[in-house]
Amino acid sequence: MPAIPGQKVNWYRCPLKQEDLSALNRKSDLRAWLQTGGFLALLALTGTATLLAFRREPWFVWLPLLYLHGTCCNFLINGFHELVHESVFKTRRLNGFFAYVFAFFGWYNPVGFWTSHSEHHKFTLHPPDDLEVTLPMQLSLVGFLRNAILYRWTIGILQNTCRLATGRLQGPWEHHLFDDRPLLRRRLFNWARVLLVGHLCILIVACIFKLWMLPVVVSLPVFYGSALHYLCNNSQHAGLKDNIEDFRLCCRTLYLNPVLEFLYWHMNYHTEHHMYAGVPCYNLPRLHKLIRHEMPHCPNGLVETWQEIAQILKRQAAEPGYQYTATLPA
Repeated sequence: MPAIPGQKVNWYRCPLKQEDLSALNRKSDLRAWLQTGGFLALLALTGTATLLAFRREPWFVWLPLLYLHGTCCNFLINGFHELVHESVFKTRRLNGFFAYVFAFFGWYNPVGFWTSHSEHHKFTLHPPDDLEVTLPMQLSLVGFLRNAILYRWTIGILQNTCRLATGRLQGPWEHHLFDDRPLLRRRLFNWARVLLVGHLCILIVACIFKLWMLPVVVSLPVFYGSALHYLCNNSQHAGLKDNIEDFRLCCRTLYLNPVLEFLYWHMNYHTEHHMYAGVPCYNLPRLHKLIRHEMPHCPNGLVETWQEIAQILKRQAAEPGYQYTATLPA
């Protein structure tokens, strides 16, 4: 735990041979295209199917397709996260280009995200230096069901985008990140304006050509159908320890089937991602195999994962100061 805010955290990382780490850090444009192109092709397929079904099929056909499209689109944030890390494509400009593509369709701000997320990596769960994720996390069945229909932060995201477009910061975390960074602040505000103008143009086109489902499928899918993403993304740190210098105790790795792992951009290997953030997401399974002997138990699938988290949250409700400590290998 840092003695004072901003002091470097002396993280423990499972040791690797230098040649192994060099191989793991090696990026591949081919594998990047397979991951990025395959993911975008999936979104195009579900979106097109929804649009066609809306015009030709009854509601009980197109509505499930719409929900499936939203489910897939909610994982845009994970692809965006990897692209902002610049750890997907070997060609650096491709990382930047697709990061902005994902940012546009997901209503994300790459300037604000990376400024915050870099602090999250340096000071993971060490407040006040990391306020991107704080413990304990308030998760509930009601919150899950609400997110399954409409993402709970939808109004907040739209309001924050409008606020940033008018050039206003809000809250201690934004002021901490941007008060002394005028160039970053200007880029933060400008991207918010691009988001608003771009999605307004999509809405205008939809009104002119009476394509009423176009904004729902193109501009809004990250705001509905987030049940699966909720279960995946909220598993990363829920119920674990803060103010600890070991990623194995503040991050969670779990095993998922290949389809869900692809959709989630391999972020189920979250401990490994924090330990060696420069390793491309498609190399994280290999990294896990090399350090598995030093890892705590990794739950197999979302059911086992959330059974574990539910037990921890139940105890935290009874004992507010309780934090779960994973058992590490001897």
